[in-house]
Parts: sequence; C-alpha cells; structure tokens
Amino acid sequence: MRLKIHCQNRIGILRDIVSHFADYGVNVARGEVGGDHGNTIYLFLPRLLNAQLATLRPTLETVPGVFSVKRVNLMPSERRHLELDALLSSLSDPVMSIDMEGRIVAANRAAGQMLGVRIDEVPGLSLDRYLPDFDLPELIRRNNARVNGLRLKLKEATYLADIAPLHSENDDDVASLAGAVVTLHRADRIGERIYQVQRQELRGFEAIFQASPRLAELIREARRMAPLDAPLLIEGETGTGKELLARACHLASPRGQAPFMALNCAGLPESMAETELFGYAPGAFEGARPEGKLGLLELTAGGTIFLDEVGEMSPRLQVKLLRFLQDGGFRRVGSDEETYLDVRVICSTQQDLPQLCAAGLFRHDLYHRLNVLSLQVPPLRDCLDGIDELARHFLDRAARQIGCALPQLSPAALARLSGYHWPGNVRQLENVLFQAVSLCEQDTIEPAHLRLPDVRQAPGLAGIDLDGELGEILGEVEKRVLAALYPQYPSSRQLGKRLGVSHTTIANKLKRHGIGIEQGETP
Repeated sequence: MRLKIHCQNRIGILRDIVSHFADYGVNVARGEVGGDHGNTIYLFLPRLLNAQLATLRPTLETVPGVFSVKRVNLMPSERRHLELDALLSSLSDPVMSIDMEGRIVAANRAAGQMLGVRIDEVPGLSLDRYLPDFDLPELIRRNNARVNGLRLKLKEATYLADIAPLHSENDDDVASLAGAVVTLHRADRIGERIYQVQRQELRGFEAIFQASPRLAELIREARRMAPLDAPLLIEGETGTGKELLARACHLASPRGQAPFMALNCAGLPESMAETELFGYAPGAFEGARPEGKLGLLELTAGGTIFLDEVGEMSPRLQVKLLRFLQDGGFRRVGSDEETYLDVRVICSTQQDLPQLCAAGLFRHDLYHRLNVLSLQVPPLRDCLDGIDELARHFLDRAARQIGCALPQLSPAALARLSGYHWPGNVRQLENVLFQAVSLCEQDTIEPAHLRLPDVRQAPGLAGIDLDGELGEILGEVEKRVLAALYPQYPSSRQLGKRLGVSHTTIANKLKRHGIGIEQGETP
C-alpha cells in the first residue's frame, strides 16, 4: 500500500509518523518527500492492510502538523519511471545509457532487439562485446561535449550515433563525467527519415490537401470545431485521413501544445485495450509490472486522446469510456482508487454507429456522448475533381523520397486515376503513385505504371452485387468469408485467432450477420 501524507515541513515529523507504523509492526519499505515546500510525504508499506489503515488513519491525523492521509496508486519516483519507460519504449531508435566503464546501464526495447537480448538482460553488458574497436569512455573524456553522426558498425549494420555526455556533481559541487546516452540511427534509413520530416513540415490543417471543394468545406467545418472542448466524432472510410484530421483539430485547439495519443480499438483483445487505455495498478494481475502501468489517458493529461475505430470497442470498455466522458473519472485495472483527468476525446469510425446501436452492438448513450460534434470525411471517389492536383502533390513527395527527377503524369494516366473507384482512398492513391514513380524509367508516368487492382474483374467476387455502395459490397464479402470459415472455427475466439483480430470484433460481426446464431450457438 502507498500513502500520501499532506503535512507541515517540520523537524521530526517523519519520525512521529513512522513510529505509529512501528507500533503495529508494519515495515516502511520506502519513503519520499515531495511538494514545493517538502510538505508531502509518500510511504510505501507493502504489508499494510486496509483494516490497519482504517485504525491508524485517525491516529496519524492527530500527529501535530499532519493534515490528511490518503492512499495513492504510485509513488512520485514510480510515476517518473513509468513515464520515462513509456517515452523510451515509444522510440524506434536504439537508446542506451553507458557508464564510464563502458557498461550498458539502461536501454530501451529497440536497443535490446538490436543487441539480440531480452530487455532485462541488457543492464551490465559491456559495449566492448559489440564494438571491440571503439572506446566510448575515452571518446567521452576527450570531447566532453555532444557528438552527432558518428559512424559505427554494429552487428553487420551501419549506424550513425548521437552521443550526449552525462555529468554528475560531487560533494564539492564539481561536475564530473558519469557516462553518456547513445542514440543509434540506421544509416540506410536516413533518407526515409528525411522524407518523414519533410512530410511533417506542414502540420495541422495545412498538411491536408484541399483541392476538392468538398474537402475544402470539410476543413472549414473542422476549423470551427477544433477550438471547442466537446467530444468529436469523425466518420469516413478507411484511408480517408481521419487520424490526420484529428491531429489537425488537436493542434488548432487550446490543447495544441499538450500530448496527442492514439489507440486503435480494432483488433486488440479487450484486456489489452483496457490496460492500454486506462493502465493498471501494481500487481493487478499475474505477469503485471510490480510498479503498475500508466494508461494512454494519463499520459495524455491536458491533451487529446484519439480512439480509432471506436465501433469495435467491447461493451465493457464502452461502459468505462461513457463514465469517463460523463465525469472525467476512471479506475485503473486492479485499482479501487478514482483518477480524474482533463482529456478531450476524439473518435473515428468507418462503421454506421446508429445501425450498430439498433443491433445492440453499441451503446445508445455512448453514441450520443461521442456525437456532440461530428465530421464526415468524403471518400476519394467523391472528390475526383481535385485528383489532378493531389496526384501531382504525391508525385512530388515520392520523387523527393526516391531521389529522382519529378515525372509528369500523362493525360491517359490521369484519366485512369480519375476513372478508378479507389476503395483504399487517399492512402491507396499515395501508395500507387509512389510505386509508379519507382517503376517509371522515363520522365512521364503512363497507365502501365499504375498498378490498380480492378475489383470488378476479380474472380473471387463472382455472384456479389457490385452496384451498391462500398460499405454494402464489403459487408457482403465479409459475411461470405465468415460464413465459409465459421464451420471450421465454430467460436469467436477460434475464428478471431484464425483471422488475426480480437474475439470481441468477431463476435460483433457474427451477430451482425446472423452467423451461428440461427443454430442456437453463441458467438
């Protein structure tokens, strides 16, 4: 159990508090002092029981200078550790802290994967084992300053290393070298990184191409809604840029400098989605971290959380999300303490939520909570009046990334783009044009360079009516796939494992299409 004691900062107050626990034979395993004026004491008492705390609390509050005693989920140092761990885990580049003996003190998951060991095996490894001809401590002593772009070869791969020295102060307040933090960048991916940086140069609404009048109208609506603090629901097909629009709304809001976190609700098992979003308390379940885990909501405090494909959220998570939208409170998994946060919620879906509500697969009250503000992103096939400019924009991006001259788009190729139905929308267009630039050996892209699968000629769709809207066509294909596989995998868990999605998602789809239910079976 962890306690937070708000008190005066006076000599002997810690002794007076701890003595009461000693009287009960309860050991104080760890303590920390916090607050701006040292007026908060945190104590970790692993064997303190709830009944003992109920008895001790009135006694502790009679200690002169003690104002309040309450339970908390984490000590301040534990929270800092979790936040740092979450930050390092989010980095795709290997990051290692090295001491002045050349040993690895700490590293992130990417570094462990690079070295070929588990993350818990990294501390204590000698850098000489991987870089026998490189004396990092000597380099740090010689430079005593940051080194950028040092070329290294490690495990047959070439990296560019950024080395930042670490300093510590001794008792005489004299700074001394304590080691360095080393960040490694794969040399063969630098061009890709530059391209990604170029893609991020334009942020917010400026990053969304608006050649089509429909898209321009969408951006005008989004700009009006962005500064508001109410929940926002973004609807649209896959590949239309719903997350890009959500990020733009966040950046244009008063929360623009605060964190923006995203969680894809589709394909995640219910338990994993719950711990990712809400976190869990120390020792919440077997295999959990002893210090617990911060969820995305807490990491986003003051900012915006983006829930992609919210229609796939399980009923249990729908209840917890509804409660959070109502009063800003939630409980971590395995905790009985309420946590209250100020976070704006933006959701997206490519499903018909009112239809899911009517089918009993989505809560009516949650839908109305989410649908305070809404934006409908049009599919690319409805914005073909701007495809010429959009295509040239993507061609320029691709040419810059590949490092070749900018090719032109022939009239026949443009006609091919304009006549296509684009089931993958803008994302598919960008990928097709990138491939076209890589295939083109001349200065003009012709229809032969455009690898566009024609759904209407696909033999696997024989007997399917292609005259309806895309959602109706895909729904029929989905129903046929599930109906064909269900006899071999007659449960939502088996079928979900076979198709690589969560059993909750499969259960919802089976119920929606009436598969298995007519035989009296429960998905």
